[in-house]
Amino acid sequence: MIGRVAKALPRNNDVAEQLELLADLLELEGAASFRVLAYRRAATRIRETAGSVAELALVGRAKDLNGIGKTIEEKIVQVVEDGEMHALTKRKHIVPAEVVMFMRLPGLGPKTAARIWHELGVTTIEELKRAAETEQLRTLSGLGVKTEERVLKALAEKKQEPSDRRLLGDGLGALLAVVSVLRAHPAAVEVSEAGSARRRKETFRDLDIIATATDPEALTTYFTRLAWVVEVVAHGTTKATVLSNEGLRFDLRVVPPESYGNLLQHFTGSKDHNIALRERAVKDGLSVSEYSITVVETGEELRYADESAVYERLGYELIPPELRENSGELEAARTGTLPKLVELDDIKGELHCHSTWSDGKHTLEQMVLAARERGCDYVAITDHPRGTLAAQDEEIDALNEQLTPFRILKGIEVNIRVDGSVSLPDEVLARRDWVIASLHGAFDRDPTERIVAAMENPHVDCIGHLTARKINIRGPADVDIERVVEKAVETGTFLEINSQPNRLDLRDTHARLAGDAGVKIAVNTDAHELRALQHVEMGVAQARRAWLTKEQVLNTRSWAQIQKLLK
Repeated sequence: MIGRVAKALPRNNDVAEQLELLADLLELEGAASFRVLAYRRAATRIRETAGSVAELALVGRAKDLNGIGKTIEEKIVQVVEDGEMHALTKRKHIVPAEVVMFMRLPGLGPKTAARIWHELGVTTIEELKRAAETEQLRTLSGLGVKTEERVLKALAEKKQEPSDRRLLGDGLGALLAVVSVLRAHPAAVEVSEAGSARRRKETFRDLDIIATATDPEALTTYFTRLAWVVEVVAHGTTKATVLSNEGLRFDLRVVPPESYGNLLQHFTGSKDHNIALRERAVKDGLSVSEYSITVVETGEELRYADESAVYERLGYELIPPELRENSGELEAARTGTLPKLVELDDIKGELHCHSTWSDGKHTLEQMVLAARERGCDYVAITDHPRGTLAAQDEEIDALNEQLTPFRILKGIEVNIRVDGSVSLPDEVLARRDWVIASLHGAFDRDPTERIVAAMENPHVDCIGHLTARKINIRGPADVDIERVVEKAVETGTFLEINSQPNRLDLRDTHARLAGDAGVKIAVNTDAHELRALQHVEMGVAQARRAWLTKEQVLNTRSWAQIQKLLK
């Protein structure tokens, strides 16, 4: 690791937020889209980097990260030295602070937000609300009654969404259900989810669907008339956009069957993956568009109905959607070194769930039977300690007799205190089959030191939800991931991917770092109710985004095999 500097460095999130705000302000000014996009990509890359990007910038190595050039590196150094990027400071004096928030509202992009500011003199959220209530917005060309209604509705609900992105868990089930319904339509031939949801990215804006059909207009019309549709935003013969009764935005595009593979690859993304794919294709004398691959020398256009054929023509193995983030997957696909990713069916047991013995909604027996029904061979009941454990243990013993060979483990989830100790004495932990230690408060008080101290406890098997983040609600604790991973290797402690949709903690890049270092990762649900056990699918998707194989995931093993790996 790079040596520490004396001055406290800004966290990656803080640097990324400044870049994103700068991009917003530039967009309001009408700056070239490539500049705006460059800042947004850099912000994403910085958030996804495990180590300190500020440290890298100070020694001139931030440029080694994909998407960060000399100019952005200089801006990061400005954050370290002066607290803020100079370009951001300058623009903050020009653009009213709340005008940026206009862009977060449905139907108000940067151009519209700028017009509302310049033409109506509206500079605050309160003024925007009054302008909508007094029918001023409709005086601008292109805006109407529906725009005012959407703005007022969004402002009423804005108590709120800290982000304009929603959790993958909020939309994935609905998306897959819509895909299934569309596939059953007589006109449908091929139907697939696309976009960030197909890559199983932790949040999304819109839910994208790509299809082919014998009668495209019949399929798009059927889509707009589904029972849960509350608003048809757009409807054409081959495209339609609708809003659901849950506030989800679905985009359906019906494409030519001969180009289905090309278009599915393009609309799955990510942008960074597609740009890198196209840049390499140019070197090979090829030009890639969303509809085809063109052989530049001859002008021949190649269209493929199958996505794997697109990658094969470009010189790659088929790349799993979860890996398409321009994080080394193209090189691996070209050299035949892509990993065989873990699958949902590989998971043999659940190592983190709760019952009514602590803060769960369902009884221990209900949780156990539901886990067995889902195909688990074992389940660890990891209730938070509340009083004596003897009565719970008696229930577990009785159920184990009834359910053999299924195994219920006597687990516990203990709190990591401010001093790094855990909330139960060693003699109690020594009698548990499985011990998870987690941060549950005081996240700003030496989180790294506390986690490292907990890992030194010989009875702590696993660290739960490492950074304690809650997506769109609470940012991650400032944990030194590299140091924690080193300590996990040293002490033989496992780390967890917590499958709760608002956690997914470890995040993908951190889980990849840990897996590469040799740490075994447990994919757990942290279920507090029966339906939450299904979130293991989200956790496995996160593990796949982290390039993890079956071998690298702990609970792809039998309990007997796991016992041999315990401290």
